[in-house]
Amino acid sequence: MDIRHAVGVKAGIPEAKLDALDAYAESPWFSARERAALAFCEEVVRDDREVSAATEARLREHFSAAERVELTFVVGYQVFASKFAKAYRLPPQGFSRAGLR
Repeated sequence: MDIRHAVGVKAGIPEAKLDALDAYAESPWFSARERAALAFCEEVVRDDREVSAATEARLREHFSAAERVELTFVVGYQVFASKFAKAYRLPPQGFSRAGLR
């Protein structure tokens, strides 16, 4: 989460909320809209899952068609960036506490 964590903190997202991402489905830090987006993102990036009809329906409740396209693009771009960094063994740049571990 290196640079994304640093950008999140700079944008005013509390560190406790960023730290709660692994438990977004149960965490009180996240709104229904955020949970819908995060569930969609999780299903998109995991190879062992497809985007379920229920997840897609929840996403449509909270996001316009244009917003869903943008969200999908951002998820895809982040997957690309992650795979690129992995292929070239690029280490975290130290922008966040996670990058310092």
